[in-house]
Amino acid sequence: MVIGCQSEDDARNLLAALTERLRQFGLAIHEGKTRLIAFGRRVARQRELDGERRPETFDFLGFTHYCDKTRSGRFTVKKKTQAKRMVRKLKALRSEMKERLHLPVREQHQWLCQVLKGHYGYYGVIFNYRSMERFRHLVAKLWFKALRRRSQRAKRTWEWFDQLLAVFPLPKPIVHQRWFGGRA
Repeated sequence: MVIGCQSEDDARNLLAALTERLRQFGLAIHEGKTRLIAFGRRVARQRELDGERRPETFDFLGFTHYCDKTRSGRFTVKKKTQAKRMVRKLKALRSEMKERLHLPVREQHQWLCQVLKGHYGYYGVIFNYRSMERFRHLVAKLWFKALRRRSQRAKRTWEWFDQLLAVFPLPKPIVHQRWFGGRA
């Protein structure tokens, strides 16, 4: 869970009270996953005035949350795909591609389209398009490498793979969450 507090003192008091309350039920807060960070509009503005970098980030539900500005210069909290999750998914895809190596290209394409659509369904939030496009590019690279392993005779080049993608295109990222222009 993520809890936002107005001041550092409020956050420390809340953490102490929460720790005590959980202790009454024989539970404890996971120390490795619990931390207090300075985050938000005021912190970002102060760091900018001091000439420092933006506030630190935090990971939650597969996204890295960070402070930034919109194109119009207003403060917002942006989300991008958590790097560890993307790496873990790509490793799983690579091993799955090895198992599907000798399936027809059409079946491989259908499976990869399902994988990408599922990824876009979860990670398709505003400001995350770049991460989704990167994931799509890396999946295409994995597919190219897997297809190159299928034959020792035929020389598979990027030009050949571009022609294959013209016939079997991978779906482009879709942002499902719309921006309403309201405050974050």
